[in-house]
Amino acid sequence: MAAMKPRTGDGPIEVTKEGRGILLRLPVDGGGRLVVEMNVAEATGLYEALQGVVAPQ
Repeated sequence: MAAMKPRTGDGPIEVTKEGRGILLRLPVDGGGRLVVEMNVAEATGLYEALQGVVAPQ
C-alpha cells in the first residue's frame, strides 16, 4: 500500500526545455501546478500574446 504524502510541487513558475518540447510549470490556486508542453511556435505565440498585456518593469 502506498503511503499518503502531502501534495508538493508548489513554487515559482518554471520553464524548461526537454527534448524538442518546452515545459511550463505554473503554480495554481489551491495547490499543485499546471504543466503545459508546447513547441517553439506555440511558445513564441504565448510570448507575443503576453507582451501585449504585460507592462515593462
